Order: sequence, then C-alpha cells, then structure tokens
Amino acid sequence: MPKKILIFSTAYLPLVGGAEIAIKEITDRIDDIEFDMITLRFNGNLPKFEKVGKINVYRLGFTKNNPSPADLLKWPLKLNKIFFPFLACAKACCLHRKNKYSGIWAMMAAFAGFAAMFFKTCHKNVPYLLTLQEGDPIPEIKRKVRFVFPLFQGIFIKADFIQVISNYLAGFAREMGYKGELEVVPNGVDVEKFKGRYSDEEKNGLKNKLDIMAGEKIIITASRLVKKNAVDDAIKSLEYLPANVKFLILGDGPDENSLKLLAKNLKLDNRVLFLGNIEHKDLPKYLSITDIFVRPSLSEGLGISFLEAMAAGLPVIATPVGGIVDFLHDGQTGLFCEAHNPQNLALKAKIYLENKELTKKIIANAENLAEKDYGWNSIAVKMRNIFNNLAVKN
Repeated sequence: MPKKILIFSTAYLPLVGGAEIAIKEITDRIDDIEFDMITLRFNGNLPKFEKVGKINVYRLGFTKNNPSPADLLKWPLKLNKIFFPFLACAKACCLHRKNKYSGIWAMMAAFAGFAAMFFKTCHKNVPYLLTLQEGDPIPEIKRKVRFVFPLFQGIFIKADFIQVISNYLAGFAREMGYKGELEVVPNGVDVEKFKGRYSDEEKNGLKNKLDIMAGEKIIITASRLVKKNAVDDAIKSLEYLPANVKFLILGDGPDENSLKLLAKNLKLDNRVLFLGNIEHKDLPKYLSITDIFVRPSLSEGLGISFLEAMAAGLPVIATPVGGIVDFLHDGQTGLFCEAHNPQNLALKAKIYLENKELTKKIIANAENLAEKDYGWNSIAVKMRNIFNNLAVKN
C-alpha cells in the first residue's frame, strides 16, 4: 500500500511563488507516494477539489470570483487566512479517517503551519514535517506573531522533522526552540527550461514589443513589489548609470504605485518598464533579452529568482543577506552590492558592463553551480528520502 502524505499550504497553483513551484516540482518526481493537499480558495472560479499534477487539492474558504490582490488584503476576504488553520485542521481530521496518512507536510511556519500543529496535537502518532521557505526578515515575522508567540513556537517544537531551504533558515528553526532532526534542502531550478535557447527572431520580436532599441543595455528583476525586495533602490541606481541602461520590472505587489511615482519623480519613467506579473513559463524568454539580473533584497529565505537567472546565463547582483550567501560568492558566482545603496549597485552593474572577462567567468561558474547543486531531480530524491524516513516514525 503506497504511503500517503497530506500537505498544508496557504496557497497553491495557479498562484505561483517559490513554495508553490517547489511543491509541484518535487511531487511530480515522486511516484511511490500519494499526495493530498489542503489550501485556501482565493478565487471563486477555482474548484473546491481538483487534481493538479499528482496532488489531490482541496480548497477551503469563502471568496469572490477573480478578486484583485488588494481585495485579498481587505475584510472580509482577509478572514480566510485567519480561519484557515481551524478549517484546515477539521478537514484534515476528516480526510485522515479515510486515508490514514503516513505523515503531514506543512509549507512554511505561517497559517499552514498552525493548521499542521493543530492536527498534530490531535494526532500525536502522525509524523509532522515542516518546511521553512520564509523570505521576510525574521524580526518582522516575530513582530507579526507577537500576540500568539507561544503558539507560533509550537509550529516548530511539535515538528518531527524540519527541512529548510537555507542555512539562514536553519538558524531560525533552532532559534525558535526546535531541537530535532533538520536538513537543508534548497529549492531547485528547471535548468533546461531556463537555459532554453531562443532564436534571434524571437528575441528581437520581444525587444520590439518592449521598445528596446539597438545598443540599449537591460537590467531586469523578477520579484514581488514589496519593501523587502528593495526595487526602489534598483530604480534609483539608474541615476548613476548611462542613459542607454533600461530596467525591466517583472512582478506586481502593493508597492507598485509608489515605485511608478518614484520613477516619474526621478524623471526615469522612460527607462523603467513595469511589465506586471509574467507567467513563470514565460520568464526565461524575458531573461534571454537582458544583460544583468538585480535584486538588492533586504531579506531572502533563499532567493530562487537569482538561481533561475544564473541558470539562464545572466550575471547577478545581490545583497549578502539570508540564504543568498549559500550560493552567491562575490566575484565567483555573482557580485554583492550594499543594501540601501543605489550608487554601489550601479557600480557593480558597471563592472559587468565594462569587464567582459570577469562577467564571462562569473556566468560560467554560476551556470555550473545551478546545474550541479540545484537541479530538481536531485532535490526530489532528497525530499523522497525525508518522506520515507518520516513515514517510518508512524
């Protein structure tokens, strides 16, 4: 009889982020384990149940059809997340009576983590795996949970095993009082997809669509437009770069309007292109027409967008924060810039634009690193071993 794992995740496809991609890529590569998932129903157009890849997905919550990102942050839809741990635990108890799960898997120590902790409290013999993918600054996470901090610690302490995507998050787990088994298994990259080769005709067609002229250099970022990703510093860096350097911004978020106003006030709006949310499958094509990937983050759990850019053959500029230091080594696989320092970011971009030999070396090292250490196949093998070891404890 195959093992069965129940996943708790606050969001899932078609919403796409690092955690959602990780779940899909890992489960798609594991044939001898069955997966169910309980997640939030953010959009009324989504079915309450469907099979996505190899996962039976159960969606909970009340919502409306096609809500905007702003709608999800307002009452009453905001109540969805607050009620999710309780609704998800109740649903999990019903499913467990029928499916007798070999283990549960919580994606991140947030609402899904609370749901898994509540279930574990009721079913002490069912092994509980917690994955940490948090990208927000740890002090900010602690501030948000300050009124329920003992309960929040329980998400960690009750876990039978914790998997983290970076050494930075391993420290977070220990800081929260977890003393059990722990393993660092990073998120991966579909290397073949990101190093996909596009014809000159395809690339020129996209450049024409974006009004990118011959001789212009393109810096790109792919990120949520939120404070921690410091896209404002990247915009400001254009003041210190030649006029032929443009900046493509892929992504949306609550800071979008303020960032557009910043570009306008700095008279840089003709050099900054806000392209909104681009489907993940189309990201490699946009990376293929650009010269440098930047994100001067204030915090990162790992930073999968950097690894995707590396796999695509782009030189990367990042800040030495969080999990980034696990894979980006200054002058070897990328360049570090100082946080909150647009002028320093511009300096590092000029190094890439002017020092072709160094840029070539960094690109080659980074491509090799992405392929060797961050391929999804090897990561799925490690996760399969964790699931199997977890099931033994049942």
